[in-house]
Amino acid sequence: MIKKVLVANRGEIAMRIFRTCRVMNIPTVAIYTHVDRGALHVRYAEEAYCISEDEADTSYLKPDLILEIAKKTGAAIHPGYGFLSENADFARRCEEEGVIFIGPSADVIAKMGIKTEARKIMKEAGVPVVPGTEKPVTDIEDAKKVAAEVGYPIMLKALAGGGGKGMRLVHSEDEMEAAFRMSRSEAANSFGNDAIYIEKYIENPHHIEVQVLGDKYGNVIHLYERECSIQRRNQKVIEEAPSPFVKEAARQKMLAVAVEACKKIGYYSAGTLEFMMDKDQNFYFLEMNTRLQVEHLVTEETTGVDLVRDMILVAAGNRLPYKQEDVACRGHALECRIYAEDPENNFMPSPGVIKVREAPEGRNVRLDSAAYAGFEVSLHYDPMIAKLCTWGRTRESAISNMIRALREYKILGIKTTIPFHLRVLHNETFLKGNVWYLLAIPHGLQPSLPILSLRNVRFPAGSFIPSRANTRENVSRLYP
Repeated sequence: MIKKVLVANRGEIAMRIFRTCRVMNIPTVAIYTHVDRGALHVRYAEEAYCISEDEADTSYLKPDLILEIAKKTGAAIHPGYGFLSENADFARRCEEEGVIFIGPSADVIAKMGIKTEARKIMKEAGVPVVPGTEKPVTDIEDAKKVAAEVGYPIMLKALAGGGGKGMRLVHSEDEMEAAFRMSRSEAANSFGNDAIYIEKYIENPHHIEVQVLGDKYGNVIHLYERECSIQRRNQKVIEEAPSPFVKEAARQKMLAVAVEACKKIGYYSAGTLEFMMDKDQNFYFLEMNTRLQVEHLVTEETTGVDLVRDMILVAAGNRLPYKQEDVACRGHALECRIYAEDPENNFMPSPGVIKVREAPEGRNVRLDSAAYAGFEVSLHYDPMIAKLCTWGRTRESAISNMIRALREYKILGIKTTIPFHLRVLHNETFLKGNVWYLLAIPHGLQPSLPILSLRNVRFPAGSFIPSRANTRENVSRLYP
């Protein structure tokens, strides 16, 4: 049995896991740095331990110390996402030292964590993969040769990473040298591994992912798909479930392929298979995330499943509490990631103290957050401060609920992306569901253009984006 849970993470994801633990009557253990000593997850947990060596130490990547605390407290470890969540060495250390790791096996994390190996495994399991390399490219000349064989445009990707780090779109050989250098440098800085591989870039694609859940007895089910095409700097901004683009025949084929692939690799716990889908509904495997996803909220809201609860049950040796036929997708859910960034200034980080925080309330609204009035948003960590999710019987009602919730959501003292989300939700193309994944759009949101990944966005001249756009008066001026 799992009698206590340590979350090797911070912020809203730590709070999200702690809340499920409280429902399950499982005591919790928080870790924190000096910067986070006033954080909500530290206050909420039954126990909390500082892992900083001094005031300047802001790192949560302390596997030895975290394991020591887990053994001292008798806790299982949930890694959340980011940090150590897809670190196979850490998961293996847990296994070797008798600490329950709430996630898949270290072997599966290792196999899926190396993207070229994951592509090879999925290809053998019968999953369509994007054309590209099965080994990392060694240098620029090698990259040019492979790209010429695959055909431009291509994507350079970090072998050991995710989250858009080390990713570059290359349209021609002239762009290769600069893109290759930047991709390797970013990969080395983000993951300690500068290896790069190449994939064919699928033009006008949709980014679709399938949520899976398995136990240690070979049972695997899917929890349907999510649409994650609206991205900025290769990181997701708005997600929804189900996808408004995927047709039923393609959906059933993709879901079946995902489940069979997970059975073949012996996958258990929660995981996500990411696909690119072209305009003709052909889909191609991108990568597998062997952890809880940021956007798991929309899946939980449409299926009624608590993924964190089931991850804990599976880690404790229980079978899945339901079969595939017991899970249905009902209605539509939308998630907006709220970042401490300034959309008026190219989405620059906006650290500082939150002076006012009024959270949205009411029917069909869910807010996962660790922010509060008086909390200082630090530059040392990811700028996402909350995830706002709404549900509706239809996509239109979910969007209407989200617009209402965003207009109620007041955060003052720092800039946030709330005004940007309101712009997207009023965009004609988004409302029609004709959204595909792009790396950049040069002149901001225009109804005649598809949306976007929004790298280096500039809003059109004359756009009204007030500096305090999430105050009641200015929102009503912007969106009467």
